[in-house]
Amino acid sequence: MADAGVARSGHNVEMHGGTLTRADLSDVVHRQLGLSRAESASMVERLLHHMCAALADGQNVKISGFGSFILRDKGERVGRNPKTGVEVPIAPRRVMTFRASQMMRDKVARGA
Repeated sequence: MADAGVARSGHNVEMHGGTLTRADLSDVVHRQLGLSRAESASMVERLLHHMCAALADGQNVKISGFGSFILRDKGERVGRNPKTGVEVPIAPRRVMTFRASQMMRDKVARGA
């Protein structure tokens, strides 16, 4: 699968189709920490599970040097169907946003 993956600037991360996947993360953990493939996959799954559980419980998630997943409650508002112009109520909801850390924004801007 050499042509499906893309090696990234010396970081030994192989991505499939330009997207970093759970399997890619698991493979990095396997190679860099020396854990078995099953242990590596389990570690990635547990990490993602804890992040999702925290967000579902209404907690923000902050990863230093990476960014923050921030929850925000949006109130009810009136929207408009762009085709018909008919006003429709939009129910209140909780949304999640991601705010990259300054370090991450700098790395992305440099392409490193």
